Amino acid sequence: MVSSDQRRRQLAREKFERQQQRREEARRRTRRLTAIIGSSVAVVAVVAAGSYLFLDGDDAKDSADAAASASPSAPPSPSASESKTPEPAMAIDKKAAYAMSLKTSQGDIRITMEAAKTPHTVNSFKALADKGYFDDTKCHRLTTQGIFVLQCGDPKGDGTGGPGYTIPDENLTALGKPGDTGSVTYPAGSVAMANTGQPGTGGSQFFLVYKDTELPPTYTPFGTMDDAGLKAVKKVAEAGVTGGAGDGAPKKAVTVEKVTVGKD
Repeated sequence: MVSSDQRRRQLAREKFERQQQRREEARRRTRRLTAIIGSSVAVVAVVAAGSYLFLDGDDAKDSADAAASASPSAPPSPSASESKTPEPAMAIDKKAAYAMSLKTSQGDIRITMEAAKTPHTVNSFKALADKGYFDDTKCHRLTTQGIFVLQCGDPKGDGTGGPGYTIPDENLTALGKPGDTGSVTYPAGSVAMANTGQPGTGGSQFFLVYKDTELPPTYTPFGTMDDAGLKAVKKVAEAGVTGGAGDGAPKKAVTVEKVTVGKD
């Protein structure tokens, strides 16, 4: 017999999956709309030389993505066909352990990472951190019902940002086989990549798990927070979500002031 707590978690997961599907559908609609407008622009250019209509594809995509419901673990991130820039060239030691240090307004968070298990993910974080990509960004989303994560890594601070490229999923079997609900447990202290709900759509956004959370094994688990970092995230969670909901901007704002990645 399924307990009320298990049923609640199952409903939360199903809700997030529906949100992911709506987001992906919104992205497809945006691509079609952009193509239609692009054709219209060509016609206008022929009919009336000197006058033109310009649509920024990124702005259009962001607007559609922002309008679509989002999941804390599934931000908009360009698909492989949409990537504007290539994934960073491999420049790390794949046999080494690395540490990512987040200096935040709510305390320091140290994340250990094993390059042998998630080389593309570690390499991407190092490349982005080295150029200050994460500096002075917000952890834009906190969830306190169903799943328990703090999501960071978006330079826009609204869940729509990304580096312009995607990286492959990695280490997806590390947390064991899915149970009857199709989920595995992401333990408190674990750190994983966010994505759109589709394979290979990770970008720069990631989530910090502050309490054991059940999710489908489709989010690359790539690191573990130290005790001090986990305590800092728990304090943010204890303060709750803006507006009193279980999903949204944290009341206790978290600014990532500086991120560095180096060998552990």
